[in-house]
Amino acid sequence: QVQLVESGGGLVQVGGSLRLSCAASGRTFSSYAMGWFRQAPGKARELVAARAGISWSGSRTDYADSVKGRFTISRDNAKNMLYLQMNSLRPEDTDVYYCAARYGSIKIQGQSYDHWGQGTQITVST
Repeated sequence: QVQLVESGGGLVQVGGSLRLSCAASGRTFSSYAMGWFRQAPGKARELVAARAGISWSGSRTDYADSVKGRFTISRDNAKNMLYLQMNSLRPEDTDVYYCAARYGSIKIQGQSYDHWGQGTQITVST
């Protein structure tokens, strides 16, 4: 069983930066594909970025087109940590961000992920 806890959300001005962190429990963290998703009220949860575990071939990372070049996903398997560095933030990045894990390769569909954190709010102000 994997438990996920996000941190690092908050209020930031347009053009600013934030780094989200996700602490994961479990001894096989490195084998899980990890993803960051976001969801606005009344909208479907969408993939922001995903990063593969070490045991799986195929794509190593995946990003939503809207965040490419601005966000970077990384992981520290030794510390069971997942990160999302967010730069050049825009008002449309305002959402609740969730950390998610699945045992297997990267998937872009949220329903393919089995484990979720509680979410952290990001608000980008003008």
